[in-house]
Amino acid sequence: MKLTTINTGLFKLDGGAMFGVVPKSIWAKLCVPDDENMCTWAMRCLLVQNGNRNILIDTGLGNKQDEKFRSHFSPHGTDDLVSSLAQADLAPADITDVFLTHLHFDHCGGALVRKENGTVVPQFPYARHWSHRRHYDWALTPNARERASFLKENFVPLDEQELISWADLWWPNKTAHDTPYVIQEMPLFEVLTVFGHTEAMMLPIIRVPGAAGTKTVVYCADLVPSEHHVGAPYVMGYDVRPLDTMKEKEFLLSRAADEGWVLVFEHSASTEAGTVKRDANGRIVLDKTGTLAALLV
Repeated sequence: MKLTTINTGLFKLDGGAMFGVVPKSIWAKLCVPDDENMCTWAMRCLLVQNGNRNILIDTGLGNKQDEKFRSHFSPHGTDDLVSSLAQADLAPADITDVFLTHLHFDHCGGALVRKENGTVVPQFPYARHWSHRRHYDWALTPNARERASFLKENFVPLDEQELISWADLWWPNKTAHDTPYVIQEMPLFEVLTVFGHTEAMMLPIIRVPGAAGTKTVVYCADLVPSEHHVGAPYVMGYDVRPLDTMKEKEFLLSRAADEGWVLVFEHSASTEAGTVKRDANGRIVLDKTGTLAALLV
């Protein structure tokens, strides 16, 4: 099994929205904002290669949205999804599975591309796309808080073209996703489904065998979007159920600290991955950071 981070570019989001109730006097020391209070964030995807499967987790922003929409988020940087895959010696046609943690535009936008004639087509023509039926239905009729994050052109064509497989249907216990903190097995890897950020976001949990034994890697998506969000009160203002987010973080980070899990940060502009530990007071804090490859050695 081989894991590779896939960088799809940078964008900007309001610092206050990203750190919620934490005062700017604190978070600005961690993530320096520009004159408009915007901070730079990554859109880091993860490639999992196992046997004949090339599995891409999330797809970044993509390029379908118009300039007015893009101007709100200032996408920039030299990386993009296709060129980053090329650095891993893969073309879009080589991807066998696309696993979408959730359907916010910065996580699924790259799954579809707009051609010059205006039609929207799959970026990965031979891939099975994985979503969660409960989350998909939530995205189709979004609440006012999330409406701007769910853009139907990013995911409805996948369903119309019958390219989506429903991850929840593989679970042996069909009511398990109603119970907090249940890690379920599916054909690709294990999945933790959480409900604080949005309804039924899925976090892949990947067991990576190696010479020193098996290591566990968690793609944190928007539960712990960066290394700065390890602390309990560091919860995004975007979250629909922030108190649930805190409980879900406690579960995930406790397991990560106790079992030495490696956390992949999707949105950190500077840090690919890290581990956590308990300090002298029992609080969970960041321990080691670095590239995913280095932390897997």
